[in-house]
Amino acid sequence: MTVFYFIRHGQTLGNTQGISQGTINTEIAYLNNHGKQQAQKLHDHFDINFADRIIASPLVRTQQTAEIVNQTANLPIELDDRIKEISYGDWDGTKKSELKQQFPALFSPISDDVVPEYYKTAHGESFLDVETRVANFMQDMSVKYPDEKIIVVSHGFTIRSAVVNALQVKNPFAVPEPENTSVTKISLLNEGQSVLNYFNRVY
Repeated sequence: MTVFYFIRHGQTLGNTQGISQGTINTEIAYLNNHGKQQAQKLHDHFDINFADRIIASPLVRTQQTAEIVNQTANLPIELDDRIKEISYGDWDGTKKSELKQQFPALFSPISDDVVPEYYKTAHGESFLDVETRVANFMQDMSVKYPDEKIIVVSHGFTIRSAVVNALQVKNPFAVPEPENTSVTKISLLNEGQSVLNYFNRVY
């Protein structure tokens, strides 16, 4: 059994401005002061010395979070493209409020975010695209690192996709995105079954 502890990155300026950050990797998507404080608080209250390694998204905001959380444990850190945030395509870096005015039918009143069909207009990744690459990542890591405990520093939609996979949820709005620096634990059993141990735990 391989156990994954998914951590969402700390707050960014883009988060506070309601920007669909997606895969943008400029200063607006770096941790702001509050985001750094969130990561430090997580470090202080969630001791990761039990884990074997950290795997992070290659975007700056996740690497910053991983470095702060890891400052005492000094675990080996790897990067993996498959746990990057969803790419909103042409909409990456655009304010959601502007997009909702222009494309109201492509936003859900439940989640206040895009509906699955958005990608046809935005030329972005589909929900299924993200769910598939996250599933492939977890399966590969379970083979490469069997019986390890892995800290995964990633993004809101990406973590949501891991939970959707674990629960085999069909309703795209049944699982909300987790909060910044929250922890979600998913165990991948040797027979390939996933168990959601807990979701969106804030320290």
